[in-house]
Amino acid sequence: MSLINYVIDNSSFILEKLVEHITLAGIAVALACSIGVPVGFAIANNAKLAKYVMNVANVVQTIPSLALFAFAMPIFGIGAKPAIFALFLYALLPIIKNTLLGIHNVNPAIIEAARGMGMSKFQIMFKVEVPMAISVIMGGVRIATVTGIGIATIAVLIGAGGLGQLIYQGIGMGNTPMILAGAIASASLALIADFILGLVEKKLTSPGIVKQVQQ
Repeated sequence: MSLINYVIDNSSFILEKLVEHITLAGIAVALACSIGVPVGFAIANNAKLAKYVMNVANVVQTIPSLALFAFAMPIFGIGAKPAIFALFLYALLPIIKNTLLGIHNVNPAIIEAARGMGMSKFQIMFKVEVPMAISVIMGGVRIATVTGIGIATIAVLIGAGGLGQLIYQGIGMGNTPMILAGAIASASLALIADFILGLVEKKLTSPGIVKQVQQ
């Protein structure tokens, strides 16, 4: 059976696994953004705390993905919950790291000028730091998303489904078209997600900042 014939005959099954895959990676990255970005801003002006948080995040990244899934299973059982938890932990490092980097790249003179204009701490954060750091922060989100989509392929081993089911089931059955369908779909999903987030990044980045970077 050719790849094209397999995809045509099993389109509903592939679509189902694609939706599961998007759900796993999407929820994990969304949670990581909701926590990682605020944490990055919170520790930006505390070098000691930032170093501690980054060290913890780096340690998590050194744990093999399958081992991290296994560690989560006693807490969340099997299925999507432990997979999302593990993917969430993996997504935190690039998001926190890029948030810190983006804030530290903001010219201190601009922040001082904002203070001189009477802006509060929160006004400076949302009107100065966030707009100027958004492209770097989005870079972290893109890395976390692409990485999460890739790692999510092994979530099938703990009963979470996703496109990894096509790959692993295809390996067990010796079904090459099935393996290729899962692998190509996963790779394509990562590329599409990165492209879409790139468009979002351009949309959120001020044209003035883009010109400044190009100069």
